Amino acid sequence: MVFETSKSNSEKGGFPPPATTEEVSTYRYSYQTKSRRLQLVAVKLVTCLCLASWVYRFALPTPPLPTKYSGAFLDDPASEFADDDFPLRAHDPWDISVDFPHPRTLSYEVTEGTWLRLDVHPVSGDIVFDMAGDIYCLPADAYLGAAGRVGGRTEAVPVLTGVPHDADPRFSPAGDKLAFKSDAGLGADNLWVMPWAADGCTAMDIRALVNSSHELELRIHDEEQLARGMKETGERRLRRLTREGRVNAQRITNETYNWVSDPRWHPSGDKVVATKWYYSSRSLGAGEGWEFPVPAVNTKSQVGAGAGKRLVSKSLPMGWTKADYIEQQIGHEQFIWAGDDVLIYAGNVRDVDGSYTYSKDVHKGIYAIFQRNLTTGVEETLVDAFPGGASRPTLSRDGRTLAFVRRVRDKEALVLKDLKTGTLHHVWYGLTYDLSTIYAPMGTYPSFAFTPSSSSPGIIIWAAGQIWHVPLVHNAEGELVAATSATNNADFTPKVIPFTAHISKKLAETRRMKTDVRKFELGPQRVRAFTQLALDEAGECAVFAGAGQTWVQVLGDSLINPTTLDPIDDANFLGTSKPAQRIPHLHPSSGYYSPSFVPASSFVLHARWDNTHFSSLELGDLESGQAWEVVGLPKGRWFGAVVSGSTENGVRTVVLVKTGGDVLTGNVVATAQTGVWVGEITLPSLSCSQGTIELNSLHYVQSSVDPSDVVKLSFVDGKASEVLVQQSDSVLRVSLRDGAEEVVARGKGTDELIFSPSGSVPSKFSRLAGRNQAGGGAAFVSLFHVYYASPSSVDSEKAMWAKPGKAPKNLARLSGDGGHDVVFSGDGSVIGWFLGPYLHTLPLSRLPSCMGAIEADTSNFGIDCVRSLLDVAALDVAYTPDIQRLSNEARESIADGPQKSIAAESNADVVIIHNATVLSMENGVLTQDLRSGASVVIRSGVVEAVGGPGVGEGLTGAFEINAEGGYVVPGFIDSHAHWSGTEDKYPATSWEMQTFLAYGVTTLHNPSLHNSLGYVERGRIESGLMAGPRLFQTGTIIYGASEYSFHQDIASLREAREALVRIKAEGGDASWSYKNYNLPTRAARQRLLTAARQVGMLCVPEGGMNYDWDLTYIMDGMTTIEHNIPVSMLYDDILTLYTMSGTGSTPTHIVDYGGMFGEQYLWATEDIPNDPKLRTHTRHDILEGISESTSRPFNSMALWNVSASVANMVHRGLRAHIGAHGEPPLGLMYHQEMFYARAGGLSNYEVIRAATADAAITFGLFDSLGSISGGKLADLVVFPPGFDLLQDDIRHTRNIRYVIRGGRIWDAESMAEVWPVKRKQVLPPFNAE
Repeated sequence: MVFETSKSNSEKGGFPPPATTEEVSTYRYSYQTKSRRLQLVAVKLVTCLCLASWVYRFALPTPPLPTKYSGAFLDDPASEFADDDFPLRAHDPWDISVDFPHPRTLSYEVTEGTWLRLDVHPVSGDIVFDMAGDIYCLPADAYLGAAGRVGGRTEAVPVLTGVPHDADPRFSPAGDKLAFKSDAGLGADNLWVMPWAADGCTAMDIRALVNSSHELELRIHDEEQLARGMKETGERRLRRLTREGRVNAQRITNETYNWVSDPRWHPSGDKVVATKWYYSSRSLGAGEGWEFPVPAVNTKSQVGAGAGKRLVSKSLPMGWTKADYIEQQIGHEQFIWAGDDVLIYAGNVRDVDGSYTYSKDVHKGIYAIFQRNLTTGVEETLVDAFPGGASRPTLSRDGRTLAFVRRVRDKEALVLKDLKTGTLHHVWYGLTYDLSTIYAPMGTYPSFAFTPSSSSPGIIIWAAGQIWHVPLVHNAEGELVAATSATNNADFTPKVIPFTAHISKKLAETRRMKTDVRKFELGPQRVRAFTQLALDEAGECAVFAGAGQTWVQVLGDSLINPTTLDPIDDANFLGTSKPAQRIPHLHPSSGYYSPSFVPASSFVLHARWDNTHFSSLELGDLESGQAWEVVGLPKGRWFGAVVSGSTENGVRTVVLVKTGGDVLTGNVVATAQTGVWVGEITLPSLSCSQGTIELNSLHYVQSSVDPSDVVKLSFVDGKASEVLVQQSDSVLRVSLRDGAEEVVARGKGTDELIFSPSGSVPSKFSRLAGRNQAGGGAAFVSLFHVYYASPSSVDSEKAMWAKPGKAPKNLARLSGDGGHDVVFSGDGSVIGWFLGPYLHTLPLSRLPSCMGAIEADTSNFGIDCVRSLLDVAALDVAYTPDIQRLSNEARESIADGPQKSIAAESNADVVIIHNATVLSMENGVLTQDLRSGASVVIRSGVVEAVGGPGVGEGLTGAFEINAEGGYVVPGFIDSHAHWSGTEDKYPATSWEMQTFLAYGVTTLHNPSLHNSLGYVERGRIESGLMAGPRLFQTGTIIYGASEYSFHQDIASLREAREALVRIKAEGGDASWSYKNYNLPTRAARQRLLTAARQVGMLCVPEGGMNYDWDLTYIMDGMTTIEHNIPVSMLYDDILTLYTMSGTGSTPTHIVDYGGMFGEQYLWATEDIPNDPKLRTHTRHDILEGISESTSRPFNSMALWNVSASVANMVHRGLRAHIGAHGEPPLGLMYHQEMFYARAGGLSNYEVIRAATADAAITFGLFDSLGSISGGKLADLVVFPPGFDLLQDDIRHTRNIRYVIRGGRIWDAESMAEVWPVKRKQVLPPFNAE
């Protein structure tokens, strides 16, 4: 069923609850680490992960709120909130209308609209409303008479158009001015005011301004000039603003980071109240009530940044201090005046602990309505949240009646409360469902208004795609009630106000590009992402990890010019340095990690990983190439081992960290006594060519170190008695004798923080004696860049970060485009870091030459000078791609077998699938793509031929599969996938990747993964260290919220390019997408799109429930919209815009915006914990955590409406994709997402197309993936016989016979490799049973 409106709105019909399938499972987990890992989890939660507390919070009714309280003498919670951290830097000048091209014009007619926010003129009764980012006027005759109607409909005339997104129109009390929200100019949502003509709609019709051939020619000329990139002149700007209707508009707020919405006029007409939205570290705005003065018409006064007056602050939860104010995620919104000093507003009252939660129960009520007297401070609850909530308060013209909306089971009610008598009247059940279930900056319901007539009162309101007139009358008590309750006259029932409107939108070119995935399988492939860097004593040699192996690189022979380095241009590798070498090791097929130099020797200590036995240590000699096993290390997860300098007796101290359970290895084995451990070791004699080395006297040192965080160890001044423990935001000096520790340095939102190890770390006693407060310098990674703070700038009592104006004195930025894994050399003289395959080093002795530039550059901290001081080495590390390994393995198997022959050897790497029902997805049309009794020939991992039964005959030695009539389809593409094991410290085999494959997902696209570590994980897959799908990702999100670790302003084109380059540097051509996540200014988003065209990337943004921003993503040409548009039921204005724009849709019904999540429906209807296949591949503790039941009615799930809207657009030409959001259980949830896509009206074929070809086309991968076609990579799914893919329940797509990735074949049930080698990879023991 499409649960959108009440039964009175004739939108009926639909889907009964689906029958429960056989036992199928689910899973859920969370990150188990600190700092950046926890921050990334918070972001994933924001992108729709259901918080675990929802069951408890909404299982029981909430106690009633107090009716009144006095806030007159209470201290303002915001009194200490300076609001001066963000934006970090002022934006460069930018105009969204002219500094970014919109060469396309989309024009169309509509008779319905989506989420139309409206107002009614206080005198004439004219209606003004926004639609698709423009503002229209509908004369009062549309509902009071027949004048002006065409074919029974009244034409709505455009009042404001153009590239800016305009919304929330509101008339002044006298009707002579119109306030509205607009992103004109910089692209931040601000409030504007413009004069309103006495003649109303006719006089405001902007089409009258272009009514001659000359004016039309000027318009065409001006638009052509813009399309060619010609800078707009003052004359052309004046003409454009006139044509758009905004020539006399003036901005009355000046926000460049926060944003403002919902203007409502004060009775005096000289000021407005509005909601000002603030980010916390999550990109969910929390509202405050602010007052803004309105200057006289045509007064061009300047508005100061952040100007206005706070009237209503956010409230602090119990136990919070004022310092926590910014993190309060729940505020107030929808403010209206109820007199000179009284405000009425709405607010979420269910999230009481300061944290926003998803999937709340609308029937229990979420929003309540309050009234506050600003003079006395008295606040009272006008309408409680239970039942069904109460929001979008609107006052009648005489101030006696409060109208609002409320959910009443399967209906949405328009409710009137008489403020004199307190009586409630439900006047109409025809509304569209409200959006109180989500964070809704566009309003929980579109604004509406009372008509001006007191003799024939009524309400004008939007519902179900139309504008409605709801007549009202006064009853005997003087209360306003529905007219139908006072009379039997049928003419007084609510009626549609029929309208027609012409929409004309300027659109950018949708961001498109192609990536040939086949080239990643041809010849040696370069490893680009590295981690765990260490430098030797003088910074002349480096060791590091990449693709699950450890490497050594001698520095000093690079010819790369740091001032001209382009980190995404592999021409830098030509003749610049010798290839890196593997550190000597004992087990070539094992994973290695965590290398470190042994001072005053040629040895390197590094760790080896085994999925069964966990960590071991090896000692490798770089001179002789010998390697020794280090014995005496207990079973566990060990990391970061370092060795002290030489001693007289030859015994050296070893310090290392033991960590607890993690995502990939579970929490079952060796989880006790995590933290710092100390032992002793004696280096071997080089004459001893083999044997073992003893690790002696290993013992635990009690400390406050967080082993789950970043941990870098170094000895203090080379001494064996003290160690620096360097974490993401602190450096501790720890005594190895007694565990005593003190903080040496602190960071604010830093990802990494290190302290010079050389003669520089003051003891507590030297500080007490009044000596230098910090004798050594520090380096840190903040906001993706590497910085250095000189010794005099480091204060252990003050956290360091890189905010201009708040940074340490003389802070120097060292990285041009970004960096990570920052380290000091052993003697502290050199700092090094990575950006992709480039190792940057800086001898600190060079830095004084740039001190003048550093002091003068208060914004970028001297980088333009410092860049020239760097040494850059290109790390040349390569691996053999899987298809080449597959071919070699296939030939080896033939050579060792009884079928050896010249013919057999020539076909050794050939696979033939015969007797198959092939659904190729090559053409996008079922009749052309379906072939029964077909054969598929695969050679060297590539599809060679698709044809009838005779195809492939005579290929002696080929491996054959009899499909027995079963369907064969392209491998599935998960277009919006997440997982959690990427940042685990160990190169363990990933059960996550195996599970994806087991359910037929052969390609993953993750729109939020660590810039470098995501590609480190990809390297482990592609180099053959573990099995997994093809892995593509966006890097870390380009995030707008107030998260100190990874916020980005994108305040300039330079910053935009840096943001994309530091992602693409890590992945090269395999990095083809980025994700802007709730960046609050459209200028920032357009700058990124401009840079994306230069570096070759797609944009897959997330609007985070902001309907208006989602529409600008479409109009600015972003590649997809991630998640659903938060208004679940779309109408012709948006259906046409979205479909015709070329932007694709990845709706993720699993975590749908609005009501209960799709994942919860699965968990409640299937026995997830006992599913045999999931128990084979997935952690059992995760499965146990996702068994639940729900009593909420089926219509609590807005995803059915979303599915219907998406299906509607697909039938109009939109490309939709399947993305399961990484929700537990991995793999299975992908097939549940296909089921939800099917529910709205797609056929099974259309769903499979979304899962394969359409995703490949949108992402530019279709030349290589997405169909079963000659020349494409052989990524296939083979279903068992008897399953009719086109007619049976699509949830049965989870039952797979074989999964094939690049020609390599696995049994999908057990994930045992079938060909070319019969084997099964070993997973860590993450389950206790």
